[in-house]
Amino acid sequence: MKKYFSLLLILMFFVTFSKVYGSDIPSVSAKAAIVMDQNTGRVLYEKNAHLKLPMASTTKIMTLLIALERGNLNDIVTVSQKAASVGGSSIWLSPGEKIDMESLLYGIMLNSGNDAATAIAEHIGGTVENFVEMMNQKAKEIGAYNTHFVTPSGLDIGIDDHYTTAYDLALITRYAFLNYPKFAEIVSTKEKTIPCEGKEWDRYLRNKNKLLWIYEGADGVKTGFTNKAGRCLVSSATREGRRFIAVVLNSPPMWEDSMKILDYAFSRFKPFKVFERNDVVKKVKVEKGKIEEIEVAVEKDCIIPVSEEEIGKVNLEFHIPDKLEAPIKKGEKIGHVVVKIGEEKVCEVNCLSFQEVDRQDFVYNFKRIIKKWIEIFNPS
Repeated sequence: MKKYFSLLLILMFFVTFSKVYGSDIPSVSAKAAIVMDQNTGRVLYEKNAHLKLPMASTTKIMTLLIALERGNLNDIVTVSQKAASVGGSSIWLSPGEKIDMESLLYGIMLNSGNDAATAIAEHIGGTVENFVEMMNQKAKEIGAYNTHFVTPSGLDIGIDDHYTTAYDLALITRYAFLNYPKFAEIVSTKEKTIPCEGKEWDRYLRNKNKLLWIYEGADGVKTGFTNKAGRCLVSSATREGRRFIAVVLNSPPMWEDSMKILDYAFSRFKPFKVFERNDVVKKVKVEKGKIEEIEVAVEKDCIIPVSEEEIGKVNLEFHIPDKLEAPIKKGEKIGHVVVKIGEEKVCEVNCLSFQEVDRQDFVYNFKRIIKKWIEIFNPS
């Protein structure tokens, strides 16, 4: 009986140990995968996140981003013979057809139209090559240093240097979400009709991203497949105001892998409010100012994703001077706070002056002198 009791204790210990120390971290079939918090950019899950891989039509995330940044939704695009004849996924554009830019953007993200991607590239860049240069330049600006584009569509037949990483794709997607509300609107659209010039009917588009129908909170982003890249998916989901971005590359069960790592992120990491916008974090002395001290406050809310065991490890580094010299404008950046979990930097929040402080002048100093004389000779 004692023997069985001892075995039971050992078994309970290993079950508890495995729960605490990470057996809940999911195993996925994808060659590379990541989950990133949109708000902070914190990586919540990763597998080979910096491995360079082909990414098929998830390329079109950058194509959409460049189009939103440099194009005009109301532009009318004339489809070239080259664009209309591009192979693979299509929205069946015809040579010489005229169609508005916004419709083409839905065409690349819902139906993954390679013809639409080429038409967009030619219209904005003048040539596909010029547009691709814009894509590569933007990748570097964002910090996606392990990414290189050759096409705006993701077609990679006979191409070896069209690649990215799971981390870079998440970074690019996060940037697009944070800067372009239209991006979020397009990638979350399930169905759309767009015009078909010269026809009595419209084109019907249905988003290939199945997660939009089957996963709670799903609101993007883009599927991809080529023989070289395998099945790829960049997905996003928002719950209780938190959006997580997931990427799986070369993943045969891409839907299952994506849901698995998103489930992990939502269940393990909870929102932890470090600051609310306008929270005062320090009082700073002012030299040569009409006010001797100002309050310094954070510019925005700071909410970070933390696991239960990380809550006690959240710490702050204040990079705010002890004194300033007038003049100081209201809303002027005074410094920043770095939020860390242990040694991991999670986010950085700017700190601003709550008040405007004018510099002392002759009139001000004269009045101070008069006031002091009055206090000395007419004490109350």
